[in-house]
Amino acid sequence: MATRGRSQTPDRVTQAGQACDELREALKAAGVVLPSLGLDPVSCTGSAPLGLIDLGRCNITTARALAAALRPRGTAR
Repeated sequence: MATRGRSQTPDRVTQAGQACDELREALKAAGVVLPSLGLDPVSCTGSAPLGLIDLGRCNITTARALAAALRPRGTAR
């Protein structure tokens, strides 16, 4: 019997948490750590939560490492 108002699939906040973990692991594999990466708590509340991921703030070195990781291979700046 299905619970009223609840889907059998994960809700947005759960999905956002999973996506955040996936992003953290992918960034780690690329040598990038965003120390403030996490779920935006305000977007995870209310009757229709959005489950947004907050990338947070980072220093210059981390920003440059992220930019380098996102550039196509062989493209230098």
